[in-house]
Amino acid sequence: MSAPSSFDYAVVRVVPRVEREEFVNAGVILFCLERDFLGARIALDRERVRAIFPGADLDTIEEHLRSIPLICAGGEGSGPIGRLSARERFHWLVAPRSTIVQVSPVHAGLCDDPERALEHLVDRMVRLPAER
Repeated sequence: MSAPSSFDYAVVRVVPRVEREEFVNAGVILFCLERDFLGARIALDRERVRAIFPGADLDTIEEHLRSIPLICAGGEGSGPIGRLSARERFHWLVAPRSTIVQVSPVHAGLCDDPERALEHLVDRMVRLPAER
């Protein structure tokens, strides 16, 4: 069995009113250089967003969120950012922003399987216990 690999991750947040700094966790981006893995899972809870901002344009927010896994995958259909290396795409995705879709600070961890680690983080950081 191989040794665990280090990875970096950030939680994707929806911040409907940036000036209030209230947010709903909506997904996770995970990068594992050693395993050549860059992936994201999005699990937006529309009702939680509506609870803090009833007027949120959820269709537009979801459209922006859908671009994150596409950029992680790279290649055709992922735009100019998708043509960068995985490391460069990760750093672009986790750069601080003052928009409705933001990310947490980057955190680190160890895993044997980045895909499984990503799902675990989404369960732990994004989904409510009843959704797991």
